[in-house]
Amino acid sequence: MPYRRLPNTDMARLHALQNAIQRAQSADYMEQVLPYKVQSEAQRFLVSFENVVMQSKDNYTSTVNANKQYRHIVQNARMYISHFIQVLNLAVIRGEIKKEQKLLYGLDPHENIVPDLSTEENLLVWGKNIIEGEQKRMANGGFPIYNPAINKVKVHYDIFCEHQRQHTFHVQNNERVHDNLEPLRAQADEIILNIWNIVEEYYKDLLPYERMMKCQLYGVIYYYRKGERKLSAETDRELKRIQEMQPTIQWSAEG
Repeated sequence: MPYRRLPNTDMARLHALQNAIQRAQSADYMEQVLPYKVQSEAQRFLVSFENVVMQSKDNYTSTVNANKQYRHIVQNARMYISHFIQVLNLAVIRGEIKKEQKLLYGLDPHENIVPDLSTEENLLVWGKNIIEGEQKRMANGGFPIYNPAINKVKVHYDIFCEHQRQHTFHVQNNERVHDNLEPLRAQADEIILNIWNIVEEYYKDLLPYERMMKCQLYGVIYYYRKGERKLSAETDRELKRIQEMQPTIQWSAEG
């Protein structure tokens, strides 16, 4: 007899529960395999579990689509902030802006390098620094930097900030749904295992292939071991012939 294995994905769990419930509800009244209480509990659980699984799936799809756009927005913000700092450094090198004024931007007056912008946290910090620094320098009579102008940088920075908040919300929401799913998965496995045990016990006296076919109707999943002979109707016929021969064999031995 092949061995059974519980589902290992949420969709497989849903499928197993749906199969068992639908089969039990459509079963003939002479073949009530699952007690009503078990059916009722499984049905109630299925509704809540399916809602959370679908919510998780929708969140995942939404997050994937949002991430594609978000990566592009982060890239733009990084490019404009980096470009502005490079232009500022070049203006200092040419003597158009006093190097001490780099302090307004939070930059080292003695260094002409672009700070680390590899993380989103650093982008938030340095975007704010250069926008405020440029505004302070112009308020003191300085000429604005162009190509890129600070207003252009600010547009991309503000877009990045808004989507960064949305991205954080998506991550937190996914974590919340995931936390909600974990105990439900354990409960689903417990319910499925109980159903399978009941079904297999009900059909325990049938021949292997017939028993497997009946149990599969209730969603029981079987796997063959390596090299194991697959069950078939012929397997059952062979076993039946052996069983029919056993009384004769025993009588001959006693005689």
